[in-house]
Amino acid sequence: MLLTITLTGTPEAPATDLGYLLFKNPANRHEKELSCGVAHLFYPEASAERCTVALLLDIDPIALVRGRAGGGESGPLAQYVNDRPYVASSLLSVALGQLFGTAMSGRSKDRPELAAQPLPLLATLAVLPCRGGEGVLRRLFEPLGYAVTATRHTLDECFPEWGESAYFSVELSGTVRLSELLTHLYVLIPVLDDEKHYWVGDDEVEKLLRRGEGWLSSHPQREMIAARYLKHQRSLTRDALSRLLEEAGDEQAGETQAAEEEVLEERISLNSNRLAAVVAALQASGARRVLDLGCGEGRLMRALLAEKQFEEILGMDVSCRALEKAKERLRLDRLPPRQQQRVQLIQGSLMYRDIRLAGYDAAAVVEVIEHLESARLAAFTRVLFEFARPDTVVLTTPNSEYNVKWPTLPAGKMRHTDHRFEWTRAEFQAWSGEVAERYGYHVNFQPVGEEDAEVGAATQLGVFERG
Repeated sequence: MLLTITLTGTPEAPATDLGYLLFKNPANRHEKELSCGVAHLFYPEASAERCTVALLLDIDPIALVRGRAGGGESGPLAQYVNDRPYVASSLLSVALGQLFGTAMSGRSKDRPELAAQPLPLLATLAVLPCRGGEGVLRRLFEPLGYAVTATRHTLDECFPEWGESAYFSVELSGTVRLSELLTHLYVLIPVLDDEKHYWVGDDEVEKLLRRGEGWLSSHPQREMIAARYLKHQRSLTRDALSRLLEEAGDEQAGETQAAEEEVLEERISLNSNRLAAVVAALQASGARRVLDLGCGEGRLMRALLAEKQFEEILGMDVSCRALEKAKERLRLDRLPPRQQQRVQLIQGSLMYRDIRLAGYDAAAVVEVIEHLESARLAAFTRVLFEFARPDTVVLTTPNSEYNVKWPTLPAGKMRHTDHRFEWTRAEFQAWSGEVAERYGYHVNFQPVGEEDAEVGAATQLGVFERG
């Protein structure tokens, strides 16, 4: 089985710096004895413009037969007739952990700044089993920001009537940190294979959570990933999912905090004014198909549903509980069939590319960005403006200058305990201008709520229009 990873260099960082990140000199050939065979690591090309590292895993079939490397398949001939020596599987994940363990952790003694930087990377897997077909492959990798190219192999070229196999040659390209790419491959290769060559116990839950830290809890396919990675053992899967939900955040606490913010703003009916301003901006854009990203309990969606202009409304939120409340608020079960067809609720993360968000006229992002840390905000910006890329984006966020107008809000405190930041008008306009220039939009601003001569309005709204 063969895996290659290619880095394209820049004037500031030659591609051969890949060797520093992997702790493997491009001038040398490396070998590692494993229980299942030998892993060979070498660089078929190494120049300042382009550097490729290749990991070739030479499986010992005798070791498989003798059981030293396990063997998850069942049946009397499975240990003798199987695809294990030829396709990417959990055996390759073991090799990745053994050869790239330090790189997977994101550490680099010689190039620490490069290890923390997203890089233009291309990973190629010669033969990858995809149980469930290309659709499963895309649902696993595309939300993580990768462009996926897959070529399916026939069962036997001499007998085309036998049909296609479950095996693909796959290319994954994206601008990500090397540690992220390695971790994604480590976890998702066995998930695609839907098999492991060794016993799965409680320690595998710990391994999954450790390698999935920072991305798995909000992945739209986390349930399938956990189930397959843990060989469909229900108790282990339940344990992993419950802990992933904890990592995603205490949703009940989030609801309580949101209620506190609503009480704070109730005196000036700010939420009503904000929703009305967003609906008006979406109407002015001429949009018919609209996204509500971070839709929460569906307040904006209910307002949009009342306007005939909006023929299709998709609400997305990471919280399943919030989506259930949105369903109740919208009374979806009791709407006429034609009205039901206008609305869709989906669970998903704003951190990862999601093909379900493509093709919409406009997107609303109401009081969401201030809940995101800087790295997550950058990821969300790409998801929305680069990948989903609607013609219009209507975005609101608090104006921190206005906080002095609330006597119940202590000085220096933010309106919501979960806010990571609250921007001044100048800060919001600077960020919006940079985003608009980078992704080919222009942006206009307007205040929402009663405007004070000195500190402005409580909410600031930006309307981004493409082109």
